[in-house]
Amino acid sequence: MLWVDLTEGTIHRQLTEDDLARAFLGGRGLNVKRLWDEVPAHTDGLSPGNTLLFGVGPLVGTTFPGGARFNITAMSPQTGILGDSNAGGFFGPELKFAGYDQVIIQGRAEHPVYLWIKDGAVELRDARALWGRDVWKTTAAVQQELGDTRIQVAAIGQGAENGVRFAGVFVNLNRAAARTGMGAVMASKNLKAVAVRGTGSFPVADPKRFSEIIDRVDQAIYRHPEYEIRCRLGTTKLVKALNAIGGLPTRHFQQGWFEQADAVSGEAIEALFKIKGKACFACTIPCSRFLVVDDPRFPGLRLEGPEYEPLAGFTARVGNGDLALALKCIDLANRYGLDAISLSEVISWAMECHQRGLIGPGEADGLDLSWGNGETILALIHKVAHREGFGDLLADGVKRAAECLGRGSEALALHGKALEVFQADVRTMKAYGLGNAVSSRGADHLRSEPWFEFSNDPGEGIRRYGVPETAFRLEYRGKGLVVKHFEEMAAISDSIGVCKNTYNNMEVLDWEGTAELLRAATGWEITGEEVRRVGERIVNLERMIIAREGITRKDDTLPSRFLVEPLPEGSGPSAGSVLELEPMLDEYYRARGWDVETGLPTVEKLAELGLAERPAERVQGEHLCTS
Repeated sequence: MLWVDLTEGTIHRQLTEDDLARAFLGGRGLNVKRLWDEVPAHTDGLSPGNTLLFGVGPLVGTTFPGGARFNITAMSPQTGILGDSNAGGFFGPELKFAGYDQVIIQGRAEHPVYLWIKDGAVELRDARALWGRDVWKTTAAVQQELGDTRIQVAAIGQGAENGVRFAGVFVNLNRAAARTGMGAVMASKNLKAVAVRGTGSFPVADPKRFSEIIDRVDQAIYRHPEYEIRCRLGTTKLVKALNAIGGLPTRHFQQGWFEQADAVSGEAIEALFKIKGKACFACTIPCSRFLVVDDPRFPGLRLEGPEYEPLAGFTARVGNGDLALALKCIDLANRYGLDAISLSEVISWAMECHQRGLIGPGEADGLDLSWGNGETILALIHKVAHREGFGDLLADGVKRAAECLGRGSEALALHGKALEVFQADVRTMKAYGLGNAVSSRGADHLRSEPWFEFSNDPGEGIRRYGVPETAFRLEYRGKGLVVKHFEEMAAISDSIGVCKNTYNNMEVLDWEGTAELLRAATGWEITGEEVRRVGERIVNLERMIIAREGITRKDDTLPSRFLVEPLPEGSGPSAGSVLELEPMLDEYYRARGWDVETGLPTVEKLAELGLAERPAERVQGEHLCTS
């Protein structure tokens, strides 16, 4: 563990506590445990009292395919509850090669600095010359100053510096740990970047056994029916797939089918702009892409990616069918260091407010807020990043923007617990809807990723959950059981440091397979059931963190658009569907062993998971259920 106090300018190291590593594994799990221990309730996300945590897991930097993920955790300035984000690329393995499982950053520097980690040599360096630069220019300047282009840099852009609450932290220029405003936390600490160069190694406990298991995992990936399309298109394959079921967030989720989906799809990117594929460290799936966009409006546009979320956000969500323009929007968001999901939501919210007469023509700096207006979309990205004019209203996120505007616009703000909803209509996928509603960091799919409801295999639904309906996306019965299971898988994925594309969606390892791999990697005697319990422990601890901020069942909800407005005609096989949230919540809380009325863990459940360290003192008594 590397402890950095920015206020005092001090740095010290500490051995990773073995009992905590066994109980929480690393990455997300160890980060939330440290947050629980170090940060009091009701800590302002932008205050010096907030702690910022970088964490990697025990498989990061190994040959596990996709073992490249890292988590950044703090109290969120965007949502006021747990803040946490995850990214891949090469930064996480470099941190592990430098010898660290976790970096704990506290306080606030007097002036902008960056943290430079080279194996055992760690220092804070002056970053005043870097302040005001975007992510790309910051990365290049740090590497040039330190004389090594192999240095991995986690940087913030001008969005974070200017106090945009949904600013993220970016590595490898385009890899975004963007959700919940972790970049804004970095900026509040006057921390411009974390630069890492690691030359060490960490041998696994049983190399022969570890290699055998990895070979088996690789073969499972190669045989998977989605392997080829994931290599070609990555997550952008979802544009056409979701459009076919009526699930694209068209014009701010007013429709589920986008008439220009083919023109902005992953297939279109492949045909027009893709130069080659690219993978994260050690991964066998090159699901990212290098793009060269030959468009005279955007000279020199080169970028990696994109993922489905920003692509759908700057096309269907804002009603834009111009693919090159969407890629320019994504490039700007990456350079400014902004979360593309939140950014596309605040823009599409403003466009719907304009459509409904809630924002007059003179109230948005003279911009035309009509759907798909490319000039307006580009202008708003610049304005949000600099908190300029109308962009200042949007820069705090859609919940605050709607509260500030009023006029009934609150009903159009599509968020859960102040985090903007992702780019798929949950009326077409009920488990994903439940997962968004109960997610510990606010509306988000990556806390569960319950893909199983697309399997259409009732026999497997019975085998797994005892409920055949779990295998069908438009059914809601049994989805509480599905979400519980996949939440625990997602918690393990983020804690061991691997990609959910392989671990959650391809399910290349079950609980026992994960335990077998951890035994070979660490030498621990751990069982599959113990691994699952770690996932359950993490989910429960995160619930305790948000409970001490006042979150209860009433907050496990989504906007009325999804709960009471049926998907309109033209949404294909999903037309007429709504999200039946309340019965799914009941089922979910029962499956978790939580109190159904409050949605909170019971004292008995916390004791069962080893989390009953005087909980009544850590969570307000009235929020804890004792039976």
